[in-house]
Amino acid sequence: MSDIDQLSINTIRFLALDTVEKAKSGHPGAPLGCAPIAYVLFNKLMKHNPANSKWWDRDRFVLSNGHASALLYSVLHLSGYKVTMEDLESFRQWHSKTPGHPERGDTDGVEVTTGPLGQGFAMAAGMAVAERHLAARYNQPGLEIVDHYTFALCGDGDLMEGISHEAASLAGTLGLGKLIVLYDDNLISLDGPTELSYTEDVKKRFESYHWQVLRVADGNDIGAIEAAIAEAKKETNKPTLIAVRTVIGYGSPKAGTNKVHGEPMGPADTAKTKENLGWPADKFFYVPDEAAKQWATVGERGKAANAKWDAMWQQYKSAQPELAKELETAQLGELAAGWEQTIPVFPTEKPVATRNAGQQVMNAVAAKVPQLFGGAADLTASTKTIFKDSPSFHVDPAGRNVFFGVREFGMCAMVNGMAAHGGLIPFGSTFFVFSDYCRPAIRLASLMHVQSLFVFTHDSIGLGEDGPTHQPVEQIMSLRAIPGLTDFHPADANETAAAWKLALERKSPSFMALSRQDLPVLDAAKYKVAEGVSKGGYVLEAGTDVVLVACGSEVTLAMKSAVELKAAGISAQVVSLPSWKIFDEQTAEYRESVLPKKLPKLAIEAGATLGWWKYADEVIGLDRFGASAPGPVAMDKLGFNVANVVEHAKKLIKK
Repeated sequence: MSDIDQLSINTIRFLALDTVEKAKSGHPGAPLGCAPIAYVLFNKLMKHNPANSKWWDRDRFVLSNGHASALLYSVLHLSGYKVTMEDLESFRQWHSKTPGHPERGDTDGVEVTTGPLGQGFAMAAGMAVAERHLAARYNQPGLEIVDHYTFALCGDGDLMEGISHEAASLAGTLGLGKLIVLYDDNLISLDGPTELSYTEDVKKRFESYHWQVLRVADGNDIGAIEAAIAEAKKETNKPTLIAVRTVIGYGSPKAGTNKVHGEPMGPADTAKTKENLGWPADKFFYVPDEAAKQWATVGERGKAANAKWDAMWQQYKSAQPELAKELETAQLGELAAGWEQTIPVFPTEKPVATRNAGQQVMNAVAAKVPQLFGGAADLTASTKTIFKDSPSFHVDPAGRNVFFGVREFGMCAMVNGMAAHGGLIPFGSTFFVFSDYCRPAIRLASLMHVQSLFVFTHDSIGLGEDGPTHQPVEQIMSLRAIPGLTDFHPADANETAAAWKLALERKSPSFMALSRQDLPVLDAAKYKVAEGVSKGGYVLEAGTDVVLVACGSEVTLAMKSAVELKAAGISAQVVSLPSWKIFDEQTAEYRESVLPKKLPKLAIEAGATLGWWKYADEVIGLDRFGASAPGPVAMDKLGFNVANVVEHAKKLIKK
């Protein structure tokens, strides 16, 4: 290793160390141990342009062990991203651009939000899927405009998490040759030596997943790290795991122990670490001139690479104008002009399950929305989330159908990675009850503000015989509680079509809860369904005595109950509320017109009652688990019938 290499690496180490020390909070161990890995990637090998952090064809880097954020922020600063020395000095402070764990959108150069271990690993796999699909769809001979790698740095904790098993298994099955994961193999976790809880043979594990596995015996040997990455790039049919034996807290008095993992080392040990590595102990946030010059070459190379790509892009636009326009539209997060005209309108003659309506909408808009891409967790036949005219991604990377296997959490995290990559509007699908397996990834989608779509079917006890293990009860309220996540619980096929339109337009994460059972179809013109759904809630039938407000299949029940109430001389206003989030975005005047304060309000939804009280005075819901029985029987026995609704409405009026 040359002197300038060593100086540049130590500059990373001590910027990170000073960052943690000034904040009196953070994780110094991984930055000290992994600085050589970060140096090789950002300073020598990665294709990136700090002056244009959103360049489409940049290599992606994911810090899966997000607690090592001080490492990433230091490298971004040195590389020339919009991370200033003042940003490093305000690490973990209010409104800082350098939060405790990396957050997409807060910090220039941060691709995804990480910290919940294992999810970064899975999102990196999703990014590699996006790169391969876009390359297969758009690259032309001599004009490979999509041609980049996804790099991730992970630790033992990432690989212990179950999601890493899910994502690694699928990545190997898909043969994601442009996914390269560097594993910080330091033999230490927070509780102590990894042998306390983690004794598997990682090499054999990943080889069994059809990964190439390489080893670097000394994490300070940058030549060996470079050589391993070069070897990884030669393997085009398998992802690569590079296990790098590092020393946590390298150079510090607590090196090689868990004591240096998750808390500042203090002034004395910080000074000793600087002394051990030949760094001036009296200088803080210090970048030597020689190191600054070395790091400046990153920006120069990045601009040159970006300019070369720009020239090729101009050639591509001349040679393939239609494909170029399509890709540019997708990369900008926009939709093709007139795409919404392909959305079907469903006739009222025949009931339709909203999962089936969703499939029809997907396939109707497919040609005009080529960036729509995804699949299901081994439930395609049940969730109906498949493009009928497209092959699977596994068979043909240009195909739009991904068979994720029974990997719900991994699927949703990979969807987030695809969305963060750009150029796609990805979705993942499973039964609604299994959204519990997905929740941490859905939460991250909202934190990142990415356009991940989660399509859940079998939305209530109405699915029937599979029983309470498969009947969602609390899931819809649980997901409605996530900030920034748009909920869709449509009442019929036309509301489902409107929900898909909004999900594709809103550029933010959303979920749909769709029915297995057939539901009567609302007259789209009569009820102005599309306009109503666009406001989150709307009046289906006007009334003056009581409001029946419902979601999903229970809207039909509300409509039937209103007829019975009318026969009893009671005028019921029927409201469909397919999206709470969108409804809450409307003006107070509009919300009052739909749910008048002067009228008593009865809510009906086959799920937990928690949360409904902000809209209603009484709720017919489900604060118990369901039961195994035919769907109509289960619904009736658990109170979702006209007689029960009428009884509750009459009592509410008398209060």
